[in-house]
Amino acid sequence: MRLAVLLSGRGSNFEAIHNAIERGELHAEIVCVITNRPDAPGYQCARKWGYDSYVIDHRQFATREAHEAEVLRVLDQARPDYIALAGYMRLLTRSFVERYRNRILNIHPSLLPSFPGVDAQAQAIAHGVKISGCTVHLVDENLDAGPILVQRAVEVRDDDTAESLAARILVEEHKAYVEALRKLS
Repeated sequence: MRLAVLLSGRGSNFEAIHNAIERGELHAEIVCVITNRPDAPGYQCARKWGYDSYVIDHRQFATREAHEAEVLRVLDQARPDYIALAGYMRLLTRSFVERYRNRILNIHPSLLPSFPGVDAQAQAIAHGVKISGCTVHLVDENLDAGPILVQRAVEVRDDDTAESLAARILVEEHKAYVEALRKLS
């Protein structure tokens, strides 16, 4: 499996994927890593590990479409089988999703369809749910929607804060992303 990774931040899910490949647990090749943020720690990891890595800063483009055109140019050259959104904090346009239909994966820190969007852990606590978790899904035109590939549950404790719940969910995210990619390979 040829895999492209798009990220905006620390890249912990990217790191989990990289480590699974290194340990031989995931038969994949990361063909490129793209970030929209030049200061993203995940980008520094990608460079350190020797991946073809690109900063395509959305702030340098007049429109979302112009930014995506450059991202697509790099992706088309890399020829990935799948694209893993690993903390990529940009909404993709319909045309981007159509170009890679059923080949873009995202991870979200809730058991979708519950609590899409930002602050999923705070939403879970505010609603008093007893179980939360994470979801890896194929991306469609809608926010945090599309066919679900893997879900992993995490108990919501009475003393949880959004931060403590997020930390426990993140551990499961790392497992879930690798599991979802294995299913597709």
